[in-house]
Amino acid sequence: MLTPRKRPARVIVKLGTGVLTSGVGRLDTARIASMCAQIAALRASGTEVFVVSSGAVGLGMGRLALTRRPSETARKQACAAVGQSLLMETWQAGFAPHGITVAQVLLTHEDLRARARYLGVRETLAQVIGYGAVPIINENDTVSAAEIDKPGGGFGDNDTLSAMVASLVRAEFLLILSTAPGLVDMGGTGRVVPVVERITPEIEAMAGGTTSATAVGGMVSKLSAARLATKSGCGVFIASGAEPDIIPRLLAGTGPGTFFVPSGLPLEARKSWLAYFQRPSGTISINACAVPVLRDEGRSLLAVGVTGSSGEFAAGDIVDIAGPDGAVIARGKASFGSDEISALAGKKGEQVRALHPGRKRIEVVHRSHLALL
Repeated sequence: MLTPRKRPARVIVKLGTGVLTSGVGRLDTARIASMCAQIAALRASGTEVFVVSSGAVGLGMGRLALTRRPSETARKQACAAVGQSLLMETWQAGFAPHGITVAQVLLTHEDLRARARYLGVRETLAQVIGYGAVPIINENDTVSAAEIDKPGGGFGDNDTLSAMVASLVRAEFLLILSTAPGLVDMGGTGRVVPVVERITPEIEAMAGGTTSATAVGGMVSKLSAARLATKSGCGVFIASGAEPDIIPRLLAGTGPGTFFVPSGLPLEARKSWLAYFQRPSGTISINACAVPVLRDEGRSLLAVGVTGSSGEFAAGDIVDIAGPDGAVIARGKASFGSDEISALAGKKGEQVRALHPGRKRIEVVHRSHLALL
């Protein structure tokens, strides 16, 4: 897989419910102790480690004697409320023999969508690391109704959350550890694919969902997370958390699993935030001539390239930018609201200035606030 290399500066370890438990609500204490020992050793070598941990709903189900994941939102939130404290107690007990303190960090999508809160979360995580503690990050299922209810409403699952945290802290590697040994080529060799250079439709076809009573997502969500993280310049491993010493083996390039190669040129931090941490309020449609101007030349979106818009958004809102075929090619901050776009569509610069004589900037989306997807 990877050739041996120096220790990375920053790593995200995401652990699925199946890794932490041996059944609904039954903790696998031996495996948790092993994970804590591996993480402690990695920290001792000088690497900053952030843990994204699933398991709150599953542990709550066990404590409440439930055998099936509830379908009602409030019941799932109740399970999360019961299980979250159990999850933190578990992690603190696991790290205690190594003299390590853990810090609970619960996030919702809104915490990373608003720029000020995004920066606040990043600073908080930096301070937690600075104090020598290990952040245990989880989605705040107790209050995140949209997120706990359906994928796409927010993070949707902790795989996506782990990728967003990797982008947030500029991690070098994200290790997604679950019951899956990696990405398996079910329609071909039946073996784990060791390296994925690029996530193509053929790679996506290998993914499947999950049948676990406590888990959310499956390989589909892991591929989605890998796509997000690699676009931010973070290498991603998908491997089995049941493998002995899996963390050091993966980072040494000798562990079994699938490695997703990061993009060669990571997005600048602000553009990464624009691209991956936002729920767009609407879409601006552009003509065929504008597509290469944005994609290949890195220029701003001008009114002359706009053909229309959909959805309601105000100036300053985040919008998708779609080509003539409807495919979204970029995301950015709109300088005009949706009620102004129809009057601007197709207009040249002097015509736009005549409509808005008091404006200094007339770009519909400035290149500094535009990220290609």
